[in-house]
Amino acid sequence: MTTQRLEPGSLAPAFTLVDQDERSVTLKDLRGGRVILFFYPEAMTPGCTTEACDFRDSLAPLQAAGYTILGISRDEPEKLRRFRERDGLTYDLLSDPDHKVHDEYGVWGEKVNYGKTFMGVIRSTFVIDEQGRVAHALYNVRATGHVARVRNLLGV
Repeated sequence: MTTQRLEPGSLAPAFTLVDQDERSVTLKDLRGGRVILFFYPEAMTPGCTTEACDFRDSLAPLQAAGYTILGISRDEPEKLRRFRERDGLTYDLLSDPDHKVHDEYGVWGEKVNYGKTFMGVIRSTFVIDEQGRVAHALYNVRATGHVARVRNLLGV
């Protein structure tokens, strides 16, 4: 379990992951632009679908403001591809099956659901600036209404 959390101003941990089409995506390659990176527990589940579709529906104004949207989960590329196609998601979904990047961002940890404690993904979103620094670190967010909160925070 990781207890380290990123703070605004800290350098965003570097990563290279594969997307839904098994192409490599490297955070460093996005430097010079702004990135919204959201971690979600599992593709095609109700809460994750709500959050992913909210990002899809807000994609145009976020992109117009210079943001690249990336979703990260532990799902394999095949499942991410099905999720993207099923819900018409038009941004990349990245696969981190061993939760290494989750650990680096402090989003893999202890959770409680229906009285049971287990290790899992802490739904979180990071806004990364043009220099690769964390502008906002939002941990343990709710799926519903979260994207509206992010847009409000960014003035988009």
